[in-house]
Amino acid sequence: MGVVQEVGTEAGDGKFAEHSHAALNGPASDGSLRPRSPRAVLAALRPRQWVKNVLVFVAPAAAGRLGDVAIWGRAFAAFAIFVAVASGMYLLNDVLDIEADRLHPEKCERPVAAGLVTIPQALTVGAILVAGGLVASWFTAGWRFLVVMALYVAISAAYSMWVKYLAVVELASVASGFVLRAIGGGVATHVPLSDWFLAVTSFSAMFIVTGKRYAEYHHLGESRDEHRLVLSDYTPTFLRSALTMTATAAVTTYCLWAFDRTGLQHPGYAAIWIELTVVPFGIAVLHVLRVLDSGGGAAPEELALKDRWIQVFGAFWLLFFLIGIYA
Repeated sequence: MGVVQEVGTEAGDGKFAEHSHAALNGPASDGSLRPRSPRAVLAALRPRQWVKNVLVFVAPAAAGRLGDVAIWGRAFAAFAIFVAVASGMYLLNDVLDIEADRLHPEKCERPVAAGLVTIPQALTVGAILVAGGLVASWFTAGWRFLVVMALYVAISAAYSMWVKYLAVVELASVASGFVLRAIGGGVATHVPLSDWFLAVTSFSAMFIVTGKRYAEYHHLGESRDEHRLVLSDYTPTFLRSALTMTATAAVTTYCLWAFDRTGLQHPGYAAIWIELTVVPFGIAVLHVLRVLDSGGGAAPEELALKDRWIQVFGAFWLLFFLIGIYA
């Protein structure tokens, strides 16, 4: 955010207008604006969002395969590929949403909306990252991983151009990004995925996305439909009910995964420790529900990076999980 803090947060701000003009017509004549700054481009790639890509490590970790150097290599390659492709799609999406982002109290500070990265530059860098990621996916794990990445690109593009206006469908579209990351990790490392693993990932992703919409609905107030049109099709009652349903389904499927002896691929795991992971997982879900109910949680990645209790629960979950799989 330090790259863009100089930009005003109102659409009518003079400095904001100057940056917006430069985004369309190039740098200012006095040379004070540098829309091709590497720092601005890096900020436009949304590094804070990269935390989502750690999902590629979940499948090989659950299978007890992270002790294999080759598995580590393919998992890190999958992580890097998702970083590149997702960042490229963020840039392309920012170009499509530039006008709406300029009206948003926080998204107006994104480098493309603020004029710190030009539209041609965003399109060029975005296309290079997406194309490069697709090519790299083929060399990393063959056509199966390429299919996963192609699906991610297709769904992301459809979301940016059309699906984001369809209530409920847009929730599933965004959630699919989390699911495809988990699937991609298994495909890239050649680790089979259990049915309960996919169920947990799917419902947890829907919980996260629904929570984000619920928080946005309250945070943006009466102007919510100016920032995200689909919010006008939701009601607080529906979002609250959907949040409760997805949270319940996530905890239930996680319990089934943790207590199911076939849910893990590693034959020597200590069952009791895996079962104990249900405790921090369930408490974390309740904590997130409390945060959402109080009006927070509009940015899940910020919650993961800054919420101390989420980090504590996550640390206990990881400790129990690692002991159960590798001890």
